[in-house]
Amino acid sequence: MELSARNQLKGKVKSVKTEGLTAEVIVDVGGNDLVSTITKASADHLRLKAGDAVTVVIKASEVLVGK
Repeated sequence: MELSARNQLKGKVKSVKTEGLTAEVIVDVGGNDLVSTITKASADHLRLKAGDAVTVVIKASEVLVGK
């Protein structure tokens, strides 16, 4: 699937923790952890589990850079 979002990073799921209606997904992208909170229904639909290869898509109106 092609997306208009330019910030697409390939990574591997480190963990999926569900609680209530949400799931916290931690993805290792080049040695850095990205954390996303999605609905439990979405995590179930994607059948996310540790070790899965995924693409993290970041679509934001603001990205901060620090030094």
